[in-house]
Amino acid sequence: MTAPRPTAPRKAFGRLSLPERTFVADALRTETVGGVLLLIAAVAALIWANVPALGDSYESVSHFHLGPASLGLDMSVAHWAADGLLAVFFFVAGVELKRELVAGDLKDPKAAALPVVAALCGMAVPALVYTLTNVTGGGSLQGWAVPTATDIAFALAVLAVIGTSLPSAMRAFLLTLAVVDDLFAILIIAVFFTDSIDFAALGGAVVGLAVFWLLLRKGVRGWYVYVPLALVIWALMYNSGVHATIAGVAMGLMLRCTTREGEQHSPGEHIEHLVRPLSAGLAVPLFALFSAGVSVSGGALGDVFTRPETLGVVLGLVVGKAVGIFGGTWLTARFTRASLSDDLEWADVFAVATLAGIGFTVSLLIGELAFDGDAALTDEVKAAVLTGSVIAAVLATVLLKIRNAKYRRLWEAEERDEDLDGIPDIYEEDEPEYHLRMAAIYDRKAAEHRRIAEAKAAERNALAEVTGGAGDEDGRPA
Repeated sequence: MTAPRPTAPRKAFGRLSLPERTFVADALRTETVGGVLLLIAAVAALIWANVPALGDSYESVSHFHLGPASLGLDMSVAHWAADGLLAVFFFVAGVELKRELVAGDLKDPKAAALPVVAALCGMAVPALVYTLTNVTGGGSLQGWAVPTATDIAFALAVLAVIGTSLPSAMRAFLLTLAVVDDLFAILIIAVFFTDSIDFAALGGAVVGLAVFWLLLRKGVRGWYVYVPLALVIWALMYNSGVHATIAGVAMGLMLRCTTREGEQHSPGEHIEHLVRPLSAGLAVPLFALFSAGVSVSGGALGDVFTRPETLGVVLGLVVGKAVGIFGGTWLTARFTRASLSDDLEWADVFAVATLAGIGFTVSLLIGELAFDGDAALTDEVKAAVLTGSVIAAVLATVLLKIRNAKYRRLWEAEERDEDLDGIPDIYEEDEPEYHLRMAAIYDRKAAEHRRIAEAKAAERNALAEVTGGAGDEDGRPA
């Protein structure tokens, strides 16, 4: 009887598979562009709201109402951005979650444990920090969920701006973390911010979702079928009292994200590829434009650090997120006997955990829901979200820059493709064919260098003969 072969210890933040790396690279590329637009929109909102000559127009546009009142959809522009456009963002989040569950890192329970536990701790600890701050300071506990969300687009925009080259495994961890984070944020919104329910409208939304699912299973194609149906489902969900973004998540989760014979991409991946630019490039920046416009002054910023509600948000994002994600990651690695990748250190994990303290889009949305009816406190909490996100971004920038030379070497190794076959060499090092291709390449290079060496030697000999033979016919110097 032979002894079982010992298995190699699993590596935390180890190299991604090639398909997963390709998907992550495509997703992050779009999110990075969207994140830069998000930054621009947030800055534009702050300027628009704080320049004296423009401040009144910002309020006028934000609170301008439009939409059919007979259908219960007479909403302000800011409300349309939060309940309407963000449904597109959560639709993409639903597709991402479905893909992760059936084809990505979350499919394998062992691989899923790390980002899931890290995300849960990264939400629980900020909520605990907020609660303790407000219990101690006598503040409102309604905003406990505000610092629990991570904004992946904003975080990637920061990475793009500071020019750091995080290894793909760290970026994938950040993306998966945000997907799990979004899932629990959706559950928080659905459970804790639904005051009253219109069961007739909710029943209609459920019927619409059933029709949506049936059409997908029957293989019906055509945007002209699904877009009108999606709008009806969204309107019914909104009128039911359940936050309308839940409709987007539900439809995203219904898409098939596994490939069948003859398919290069699943329908879910194809639709996500089409809709993600709309979400990252339009929906989220417009939401930021009409949500981030809060009054900023020395006194207002000072109040952020003195009022328990706003201080709790800042501490939750800056301290709670970093401690929660880092602690959850360390505990998971400790108790699953997973070792950290040889190329990384725990300081790198802490830096990424600090970066996850950037909580913008969903944090602003939850802040609006948590303090609905108190406009002054809502604006103060938004200012706290902005302040905490900026502090987290600055701290992460410092920590990541310290190790940026190491990251750049890892990134360059991941991207190197010397045999020019479109696949990074690091994924082909165990294939004999790769080494034969490289040998042929080096043989061609060696032959070219030998040809050049012979040509140079011939030129040098010719020059020597001319120099040595210069002068009169009897050999005397000229």
